[in-house]
Amino acid sequence: MSRHSTSQNLTRKGLVPVQRSGDVDYRLARERLLDAWAEGQLATDLICDAQPMLLRNAEHCGEKTEISCPICNEAQLSNVTYVFGPRLPAHGRCISVSVELDRINKRSGEFTAYLIEVCISCGWNHMIRSTTLGKY
Repeated sequence: MSRHSTSQNLTRKGLVPVQRSGDVDYRLARERLLDAWAEGQLATDLICDAQPMLLRNAEHCGEKTEISCPICNEAQLSNVTYVFGPRLPAHGRCISVSVELDRINKRSGEFTAYLIEVCISCGWNHMIRSTTLGKY
């Protein structure tokens, strides 16, 4: 059993719904990365590399969780949701309320939503889940 499994047993709500067979869950990749870091195979600055815009979105638009950062243990993680697809900006759209995500899900076209956990304190970030939205 992984050293980080207790944090993984907490519910991963987020705005990105688990809804289709094509959904991708990145928890195992997260565990593998954290294990490599704990064993000294990865430097902290290589995994705590959140871009400034991601940190701002985590602080102002993110959904706070009860999960402590697995790297610094100083802050609770925030879930940030981004959606990419037709008629959205090339850099995607940061979604802060479920109503906005529901609206995109009802549009025609194929959209991809990503749920990313972010630590505002140290910059840790990792994709948790992706799913396809929209009517196609």
